[in-house]
Amino acid sequence: MAKRIHKMIHFIQNQQIDALLIKSKTMKRYMDTMTGSGCKVLFIHEKGYLIVDGRYITEAKEKEQNLQIRLLEIGQSYLEVVNELLEENHCTSLGVEMDQISIFEYEQLKKLNVSIHLYEDEISSIRVQKDPDEILALKEAVQITDEIYKNVINRIHLGMTEYEISALLQYYAISNGASQMSFDSIVATGERTALPHGRPTSRTIQAHEPILMDFGIQYKNYQSDMTRICFIGQPYEKIANIYKIVLEANLAGIDAIREGAIAKDVDKAARHVIEKAGYGEYFNHGLGHGIGVDNGCELPILNEKSHMTLRENMVMSCEPGIYVPGLGGIRIEDDVWIHNGVGVPLNTTTKEMIILEEK
Repeated sequence: MAKRIHKMIHFIQNQQIDALLIKSKTMKRYMDTMTGSGCKVLFIHEKGYLIVDGRYITEAKEKEQNLQIRLLEIGQSYLEVVNELLEENHCTSLGVEMDQISIFEYEQLKKLNVSIHLYEDEISSIRVQKDPDEILALKEAVQITDEIYKNVINRIHLGMTEYEISALLQYYAISNGASQMSFDSIVATGERTALPHGRPTSRTIQAHEPILMDFGIQYKNYQSDMTRICFIGQPYEKIANIYKIVLEANLAGIDAIREGAIAKDVDKAARHVIEKAGYGEYFNHGLGHGIGVDNGCELPILNEKSHMTLRENMVMSCEPGIYVPGLGGIRIEDDVWIHNGVGVPLNTTTKEMIILEEK
Protein backbone atom coordinates (compact mmCIF):
# COMPACT_ATOMS: atom_id res chain seq x y z
CA MET A 1 0.00 0.00 0.00
CA ALA A 2 1.63 3.22 -1.16
CA LYS A 3 2.70 5.80 1.42
CA ARG A 4 3.77 9.44 1.28
CA ILE A 5 1.60 10.16 -1.75
CA HIS A 6 0.93 13.61 -0.29
CA LYS A 7 4.64 14.44 -0.63
CA MET A 8 4.59 13.51 -4.31
CA ILE A 9 1.46 15.59 -4.90
CA HIS A 10 3.04 18.51 -3.07
CA PHE A 11 6.11 18.20 -5.32
CA ILE A 12 3.95 18.36 -8.45
CA GLN A 13 2.15 21.42 -7.16
CA ASN A 14 5.35 23.13 -6.06
CA GLN A 15 7.01 22.50 -9.44
CA GLN A 16 3.86 23.64 -11.26
CA ILE A 17 3.69 20.56 -13.47
CA ASP A 18 0.70 18.35 -14.26
CA ALA A 19 2.29 14.92 -13.87
CA LEU A 20 5.34 13.09 -12.54
CA LEU A 21 6.67 9.71 -13.72
CA ILE A 22 8.56 7.57 -11.19
CA LYS A 23 10.71 4.65 -12.38
CA SER A 24 13.46 4.36 -9.76
CA LYS A 25 13.43 1.53 -7.27
CA THR A 26 14.56 4.06 -4.66
CA MET A 27 11.47 6.23 -4.96
CA LYS A 28 9.13 3.24 -5.24
CA ARG A 29 10.71 1.87 -2.07
CA TYR A 30 10.24 5.28 -0.43
CA MET A 31 6.53 5.12 -1.29
CA ASP A 32 6.41 1.49 -0.12
CA THR A 33 4.84 0.33 -3.35
CA MET A 34 5.95 -2.39 -5.76
CA THR A 35 9.57 -2.03 -6.88
CA GLY A 36 9.88 -4.46 -9.79
CA SER A 37 11.28 -3.34 -13.14
CA GLY A 38 7.83 -3.82 -14.69
CA CYS A 39 6.23 -1.36 -12.25
CA LYS A 40 6.05 2.39 -12.90
CA VAL A 41 4.20 5.05 -10.93
CA LEU A 42 2.55 8.05 -12.55
CA PHE A 43 1.14 10.94 -10.55
CA ILE A 44 -1.30 13.26 -12.28
CA HIS A 45 -2.59 16.24 -10.33
CA GLU A 46 -3.86 14.56 -7.13
CA LYS A 47 -4.13 10.99 -8.45
CA GLY A 48 -1.60 8.19 -8.58
CA TYR A 49 -1.40 5.25 -10.98
CA LEU A 50 0.61 2.02 -10.73
CA ILE A 51 1.40 0.79 -14.24
CA VAL A 52 2.36 -2.91 -14.26
CA ASP A 53 2.85 -5.73 -16.72
CA GLY A 54 1.28 -9.14 -16.31
CA ARG A 55 4.03 -10.49 -14.05
CA TYR A 56 2.96 -8.15 -11.26
CA ILE A 57 -0.82 -7.82 -11.63
CA THR A 58 -1.84 -10.41 -9.01
CA GLU A 59 0.50 -8.98 -6.39
CA ALA A 60 -0.57 -5.45 -7.28
CA LYS A 61 -4.25 -6.26 -6.75
CA GLU A 62 -3.46 -7.91 -3.42
CA LYS A 63 -1.19 -5.20 -2.02
CA GLU A 64 -1.87 -1.84 -3.64
CA GLN A 65 -4.95 0.09 -2.58
CA ASN A 66 -3.83 3.71 -2.75
CA LEU A 67 -2.79 3.78 -6.40
CA GLN A 68 -5.05 3.04 -9.35
CA ILE A 69 -3.74 -0.02 -11.21
CA ARG A 70 -3.26 -0.02 -14.98
CA LEU A 71 -2.26 -3.29 -16.68
CA LEU A 72 -0.04 -3.30 -19.74
CA GLU A 73 -1.10 -5.53 -22.58
CA ILE A 74 1.47 -8.06 -23.78
CA GLY A 75 4.03 -6.22 -25.89
CA GLN A 76 2.67 -2.79 -24.99
CA SER A 77 5.10 -0.06 -23.97
CA TYR A 78 4.49 1.60 -20.63
CA LEU A 79 4.90 4.93 -22.41
CA GLU A 80 1.75 4.19 -24.42
CA VAL A 81 -0.22 3.96 -21.17
CA VAL A 82 1.51 7.06 -19.82
CA ASN A 83 0.44 8.92 -22.94
CA GLU A 84 -3.17 7.68 -22.62
CA LEU A 85 -3.38 8.85 -19.02
CA LEU A 86 -1.83 12.21 -19.82
CA GLU A 87 -4.36 12.76 -22.60
CA GLU A 88 -7.29 11.59 -20.44
CA ASN A 89 -6.32 14.13 -17.80
CA HIS A 90 -5.54 16.97 -20.25
CA CYS A 91 -1.91 17.28 -19.11
CA THR A 92 0.51 19.68 -20.73
CA SER A 93 3.65 18.94 -18.66
CA LEU A 94 5.41 15.85 -17.30
CA GLY A 95 8.30 15.52 -14.85
CA VAL A 96 10.72 12.58 -15.04
CA GLU A 97 13.72 11.31 -13.08
CA MET A 98 16.65 12.31 -15.27
CA ASP A 99 18.91 9.41 -14.26
CA GLN A 100 16.19 6.80 -14.91
CA ILE A 101 15.35 7.66 -18.52
CA SER A 102 17.36 6.17 -21.40
CA ILE A 103 18.13 8.21 -24.51
CA PHE A 104 15.60 6.09 -26.41
CA GLU A 105 12.88 6.73 -23.81
CA TYR A 106 13.64 10.43 -23.79
CA GLU A 107 13.26 10.59 -27.56
CA GLN A 108 9.91 8.81 -27.22
CA LEU A 109 8.80 11.17 -24.45
CA LYS A 110 9.59 14.18 -26.63
CA LYS A 111 7.00 12.90 -29.13
CA LEU A 112 4.23 13.19 -26.54
CA ASN A 113 2.11 16.31 -26.56
CA VAL A 114 3.54 17.58 -23.26
CA SER A 115 6.58 19.55 -22.13
CA ILE A 116 9.20 17.40 -20.41
CA HIS A 117 10.84 18.53 -17.16
CA LEU A 118 13.99 16.70 -15.99
CA TYR A 119 14.68 16.36 -12.26
CA GLU A 120 17.66 15.02 -10.33
CA ASP A 121 18.43 16.30 -6.80
CA GLU A 122 14.95 17.78 -6.65
CA ILE A 123 13.54 14.25 -6.42
CA SER A 124 16.07 13.23 -3.75
CA SER A 125 15.07 16.32 -1.75
CA ILE A 126 11.58 14.87 -1.31
CA ARG A 127 13.14 12.23 0.96
CA VAL A 128 15.65 14.38 2.83
CA GLN A 129 13.62 15.08 6.00
CA LYS A 130 12.37 11.88 7.57
CA ASP A 131 8.96 11.32 9.14
CA PRO A 132 8.48 9.41 12.44
CA ASP A 133 7.94 6.05 10.71
CA GLU A 134 11.17 6.49 8.77
CA ILE A 135 13.13 7.43 11.89
CA LEU A 136 11.81 4.35 13.66
CA ALA A 137 12.83 2.08 10.77
CA LEU A 138 16.30 3.68 10.66
CA LYS A 139 16.74 3.23 14.40
CA GLU A 140 15.83 -0.44 14.09
CA ALA A 141 18.19 -0.92 11.14
CA VAL A 142 21.06 0.66 13.08
CA GLN A 143 20.27 -1.40 16.18
CA ILE A 144 20.51 -4.58 14.09
CA THR A 145 23.79 -3.31 12.60
CA ASP A 146 25.24 -2.86 16.09
CA GLU A 147 24.19 -6.41 16.95
CA ILE A 148 25.78 -7.80 13.78
CA TYR A 149 29.10 -6.16 14.60
CA LYS A 150 29.06 -7.57 18.13
CA ASN A 151 28.39 -11.05 16.77
CA VAL A 152 31.17 -10.82 14.19
CA ILE A 153 33.95 -9.56 16.44
CA ASN A 154 33.18 -12.39 18.84
CA ARG A 155 34.08 -14.81 16.03
CA ILE A 156 37.23 -13.10 14.71
CA HIS A 157 40.56 -14.88 15.17
CA LEU A 158 44.09 -14.80 13.80
CA GLY A 159 44.39 -16.41 10.37
CA MET A 160 40.78 -15.67 9.39
CA THR A 161 40.43 -14.22 5.89
CA GLU A 162 38.70 -11.00 4.88
CA TYR A 163 36.32 -13.17 2.85
CA GLU A 164 35.32 -15.03 6.00
CA ILE A 165 34.64 -11.78 7.86
CA SER A 166 32.47 -10.58 4.97
CA ALA A 167 30.57 -13.87 5.01
CA LEU A 168 29.94 -13.50 8.75
CA LEU A 169 28.57 -9.98 8.21
CA GLN A 170 26.16 -11.36 5.62
CA TYR A 171 25.16 -14.32 7.79
CA TYR A 172 24.43 -12.30 10.91
CA ALA A 173 22.64 -9.63 8.87
CA ILE A 174 20.12 -12.09 7.46
CA SER A 175 19.78 -14.05 10.71
CA ASN A 176 19.02 -10.80 12.57
CA GLY A 177 16.21 -9.79 10.22
CA ALA A 178 17.83 -7.79 7.41
CA SER A 179 16.45 -8.32 3.91
CA GLN A 180 19.88 -7.70 2.34
CA MET A 181 23.08 -5.70 2.73
CA SER A 182 22.92 -1.99 1.88
CA PHE A 183 25.99 -2.34 -0.35
CA ASP A 184 28.89 -4.72 -0.91
CA SER A 185 30.59 -4.83 2.48
CA ILE A 186 34.02 -3.25 2.78
CA VAL A 187 36.41 -5.48 4.73
CA ALA A 188 40.11 -4.69 4.82
CA THR A 189 42.98 -5.61 7.13
CA GLY A 190 46.54 -4.41 7.67
CA GLU A 191 47.97 -2.21 4.91
CA ARG A 192 44.80 -2.76 2.85
CA THR A 193 42.87 -0.51 5.26
CA ALA A 194 44.51 2.38 3.37
CA LEU A 195 41.99 1.58 0.59
CA PRO A 196 38.81 3.53 1.51
CA HIS A 197 36.63 1.10 -0.48
CA GLY A 198 38.75 -2.02 -0.17
CA ARG A 199 36.72 -5.13 -0.95
CA PRO A 200 37.48 -8.37 0.91
CA THR A 201 40.23 -10.68 -0.30
CA SER A 202 41.84 -13.92 0.85
CA ARG A 203 44.31 -11.96 3.00
CA THR A 204 44.51 -13.35 6.54
CA ILE A 205 44.34 -11.35 9.77
CA GLN A 206 47.62 -10.71 11.57
CA ALA A 207 48.14 -9.52 15.14
CA HIS A 208 48.43 -5.78 15.98
CA GLU A 209 47.00 -4.55 12.66
CA PRO A 210 43.70 -2.72 11.96
CA ILE A 211 40.63 -4.69 10.86
CA LEU A 212 38.19 -2.38 9.09
CA MET A 213 34.54 -3.26 8.53
CA ASP A 214 32.24 -0.83 6.69
CA PHE A 215 28.81 -2.34 6.15
CA GLY A 216 25.10 -1.72 6.39
CA ILE A 217 21.80 -3.50 6.05
CA GLN A 218 18.42 -2.94 4.49
CA TYR A 219 15.51 -3.32 6.92
CA LYS A 220 11.90 -2.32 6.24
CA ASN A 221 13.18 -0.53 3.11
CA TYR A 222 15.67 1.58 5.13
CA GLN A 223 19.42 1.28 5.22
CA SER A 224 22.17 1.64 7.76
CA ASP A 225 25.88 2.31 7.28
CA MET A 226 28.56 1.88 9.95
CA THR A 227 32.36 1.63 10.01
CA ARG A 228 34.40 0.39 12.95
CA ILE A 229 38.00 -0.70 13.44
CA CYS A 230 39.19 -3.42 15.78
CA PHE A 231 42.57 -5.03 16.50
CA ILE A 232 43.77 -8.41 17.69
CA GLY A 233 46.40 -7.48 20.24
CA GLN A 234 47.69 -3.95 20.86
CA PRO A 235 47.98 -1.86 17.67
CA TYR A 236 51.24 -0.38 16.49
CA GLU A 237 51.84 3.09 17.92
CA LYS A 238 51.46 5.06 14.68
CA ILE A 239 48.13 3.43 13.83
CA ALA A 240 46.93 3.91 17.41
CA ASN A 241 47.73 7.62 17.14
CA ILE A 242 45.85 7.88 13.83
CA TYR A 243 42.88 6.18 15.47
CA LYS A 244 42.76 8.89 18.16
CA ILE A 245 42.88 11.65 15.53
CA VAL A 246 40.05 10.13 13.49
CA LEU A 247 37.92 9.64 16.60
CA GLU A 248 38.43 13.31 17.49
CA ALA A 249 37.42 14.27 13.93
CA ASN A 250 34.33 12.04 14.12
CA LEU A 251 33.22 13.70 17.36
CA ALA A 252 33.90 17.18 15.94
CA GLY A 253 31.80 16.36 12.88
CA ILE A 254 28.90 15.09 14.98
CA ASP A 255 29.06 18.20 17.16
CA ALA A 256 28.82 20.38 14.03
CA ILE A 257 25.76 18.52 12.68
CA ARG A 258 22.81 20.62 13.75
CA GLU A 259 19.76 22.51 12.52
CA GLY A 260 20.80 25.44 10.32
CA ALA A 261 24.40 24.31 9.76
CA ILE A 262 25.81 24.42 6.23
CA ALA A 263 27.00 21.02 5.00
CA LYS A 264 30.46 22.24 3.94
CA ASP A 265 31.03 23.73 7.40
CA VAL A 266 30.32 20.36 9.00
CA ASP A 267 32.88 18.76 6.70
CA LYS A 268 35.32 21.53 7.60
CA ALA A 269 34.90 20.94 11.35
CA ALA A 270 36.03 17.32 11.04
CA ARG A 271 38.61 17.97 8.33
CA HIS A 272 40.29 20.69 10.42
CA VAL A 273 41.11 18.14 13.13
CA ILE A 274 42.84 15.88 10.62
CA GLU A 275 44.66 18.72 8.87
CA LYS A 276 45.87 20.14 12.19
CA ALA A 277 47.39 16.73 12.98
CA GLY A 278 49.29 16.79 9.68
CA TYR A 279 47.23 14.16 7.84
CA GLY A 280 45.06 16.39 5.63
CA GLU A 281 46.30 14.85 2.37
CA TYR A 282 45.26 11.41 3.61
CA PHE A 283 41.58 12.32 4.12
CA ASN A 284 40.52 12.04 0.49
CA HIS A 285 36.71 11.90 0.51
CA GLY A 286 33.76 13.89 1.84
CA LEU A 287 32.65 13.59 5.45
CA GLY A 288 29.30 11.95 4.80
CA HIS A 289 26.09 11.37 2.90
CA GLY A 290 22.40 11.03 3.61
CA ILE A 291 20.99 7.85 5.13
CA GLY A 292 17.59 6.54 4.06
CA VAL A 293 16.15 4.19 1.46
CA ASP A 294 19.16 4.39 -0.86
CA ASN A 295 22.66 4.47 0.58
CA GLY A 296 24.20 5.82 -2.61
CA CYS A 297 21.71 8.54 -3.55
CA GLU A 298 20.56 10.24 -0.37
CA LEU A 299 20.87 13.86 0.63
CA PRO A 300 22.41 15.72 2.35
CA ILE A 301 25.97 15.39 1.08
CA LEU A 302 28.65 16.55 3.52
CA ASN A 303 31.73 17.69 1.62
CA GLU A 304 33.83 20.78 0.97
CA LYS A 305 31.52 22.08 -1.78
CA SER A 306 28.05 21.32 -0.42
CA HIS A 307 25.98 24.40 0.44
CA MET A 308 22.88 22.52 1.65
CA THR A 309 21.43 23.77 4.92
CA LEU A 310 20.84 20.99 7.44
CA ARG A 311 17.36 20.65 8.90
CA GLU A 312 15.51 18.79 11.64
CA ASN A 313 15.00 15.06 10.97
CA MET A 314 17.71 14.76 8.36
CA VAL A 315 19.86 11.65 8.84
CA MET A 316 23.43 11.42 7.54
CA SER A 317 26.70 9.58 7.97
CA CYS A 318 29.72 11.11 9.67
CA GLU A 319 32.76 9.15 8.50
CA PRO A 320 36.14 10.87 8.60
CA GLY A 321 39.17 8.79 7.71
CA ILE A 322 42.94 8.80 7.34
CA TYR A 323 44.50 6.45 4.78
CA VAL A 324 48.28 6.15 4.63
CA PRO A 325 49.61 3.94 1.79
CA GLY A 326 51.96 1.24 3.03
CA LEU A 327 50.79 1.66 6.61
CA GLY A 328 47.01 1.40 6.78
CA GLY A 329 43.93 3.47 7.40
CA ILE A 330 41.32 4.30 9.99
CA ARG A 331 37.69 5.32 9.41
CA ILE A 332 35.00 5.69 12.07
CA GLU A 333 31.42 6.13 10.87
CA ASP A 334 28.11 6.80 12.59
CA ASP A 335 24.59 7.46 11.32
CA VAL A 336 23.55 10.81 12.79
CA TRP A 337 19.98 12.09 13.21
CA ILE A 338 19.21 15.78 13.71
CA HIS A 339 16.80 15.68 16.63
CA ASN A 340 15.71 18.75 18.60
CA GLY A 341 18.23 20.74 16.59
CA VAL A 342 21.37 18.71 17.33
CA GLY A 343 23.13 15.69 15.84
CA VAL A 344 22.39 12.43 17.67
CA PRO A 345 24.36 9.29 16.71
CA LEU A 346 22.04 6.31 16.27
CA ASN A 347 24.83 3.75 16.67
CA THR A 348 25.64 2.42 20.13
CA THR A 349 28.72 0.36 19.18
CA THR A 350 31.65 1.81 21.08
CA LYS A 351 34.11 4.05 19.28
CA GLU A 352 36.80 3.46 21.84
CA MET A 353 39.57 1.27 20.46
CA ILE A 354 38.45 -2.37 20.42
CA ILE A 355 41.34 -4.72 21.17
CA LEU A 356 40.52 -8.42 20.93
CA GLU A 357 42.44 -11.23 22.59
CA GLU A 358 44.89 -13.14 20.41
CA LYS A 359 43.40 -16.50 19.57
